[in-house]
Amino acid sequence: MKKTITIFYMLFAVLMLTQAQGKKNPPLNKEEFRAKQEAYLAEKAGFTQEEAKAVFPLYFELQDKKAKINDKVWHEAMKGDRENMTDEACEKILKDMANAKIESDKLDLEYIDKYKKVISPKKILMLQKAEVSFHRHMLQIMHRPNNHRDGARKGNRP
Repeated sequence: MKKTITIFYMLFAVLMLTQAQGKKNPPLNKEEFRAKQEAYLAEKAGFTQEEAKAVFPLYFELQDKKAKINDKVWHEAMKGDRENMTDEACEKILKDMANAKIESDKLDLEYIDKYKKVISPKKILMLQKAEVSFHRHMLQIMHRPNNHRDGARKGNRP
């Protein structure tokens, strides 16, 4: 899941860079991104409609909690003059980042138990695999010429 968080933030950075470079299509807003993500994950994880209705509120709740943890740490890490930071300040940031990963991992454990109440452990694994695949898919779309928002290029599926 640590890789997923990193990929998630990389995706948003790529979205912002694309917008800054004046591409034709504006980046997806949060709702559009989540709608694409939900559709992709539901298909790849093989969720029924009932499972999807039960899982995605939990899934996005978890993502929001992780984003809050990471936003706080990254905000602190990026502010100030990094060139002239003391070793102590750098060490604090590094420890804060490591603690954020631990906190995020604890959330993953907590949400595995929540997911198990609505889907099987096998489907949880399929969801996690689909999540990694989704982020790779979105990064590929972002790097295509003419940046197609829907990912619909001949022969390509979401």
